[in-house]
Amino acid sequence: SADEVTRISSVVSLFPSAGWWEREVWDMFGVSFINHPDLRRILTDYGFEGHPLRKDFPLSGYVEVRYDDPEKRVVSEPIEMTQ
Repeated sequence: SADEVTRISSVVSLFPSAGWWEREVWDMFGVSFINHPDLRRILTDYGFEGHPLRKDFPLSGYVEVRYDDPEKRVVSEPIEMTQ
């Protein structure tokens, strides 16, 4: 049986183009691959926390990212959940 920390074997050695797909699966779902040469985020920002296509990821995410026009920069603020 598989759990959250179980890693599966990479197929990059057989199919080199699978590297992109494995990176996407890791980025979106958190599935980790053994012997993958470059397992880093591909669709989300490098500082992104969590894996957005998992059921345990909140719909609103953890941070709000917006562009602040007066400051001319991107601002990242934690989301406050009102209960």
